[in-house]
Amino acid sequence: MAEAAFGHCFADPQLLERALTHRSVGARNNERLEFLGDAVLNCLAADVLYQRWPRADEGDLTRGRAALVRESSLASVARSLGLGERIALGPGEMKSGGYRRDSILADALEAVLGAIYLDAGLSVCRERVLDWFGPAIDSLQAGHVDKDAKTLLQEWLQARQFSLPEYLLVDARGEEHSLVFRASCRVSELNLIGEGEGVSRRLAEQAAAASLLREIEAET
Repeated sequence: MAEAAFGHCFADPQLLERALTHRSVGARNNERLEFLGDAVLNCLAADVLYQRWPRADEGDLTRGRAALVRESSLASVARSLGLGERIALGPGEMKSGGYRRDSILADALEAVLGAIYLDAGLSVCRERVLDWFGPAIDSLQAGHVDKDAKTLLQEWLQARQFSLPEYLLVDARGEEHSLVFRASCRVSELNLIGEGEGVSRRLAEQAAAASLLREIEAET
């Protein structure tokens, strides 16, 4: 058994090692575990809010989940766990202070959750999510969660029975430790497209959604 880390003792310590290895180190990094952890976190966040908010509608539940799993929230949890100090980074990321960057912290937290899922299963992941996100969950109130651009766009489209938006990564430029992402947002029924940039793909997609909303507003 590995030492207790982030509230879990790993039977397979290599999973934790991989989860804490940024892509700047090399091919054996945490990106696959991040993908898995993202799905696990979204599922568990939805389940927790579904149980805690028995009268909330789909919109409130969606906004609540988005607030919990947004990049800044994940980074805040990662900092509370001291995760940044344990992430293995390449020389460029280390020099630029990558262990403090929200995107790297958020991705690593999801990777750790993915590692816990493989090591111990979904029920243990649920315990960790309730522990890590407890204060954030308690602070949320159904019907009183601010809507982000992607949520606002989705609600506008659903109200008119349009298809959901398609987000594409257009470009990623810059040095490995300071990439700037550019994403596009389009809806098949609309002859409009929004584009936006951010220091992570998630933030670029939010900016693209905001851009498309502005285009829609200008057309209506």
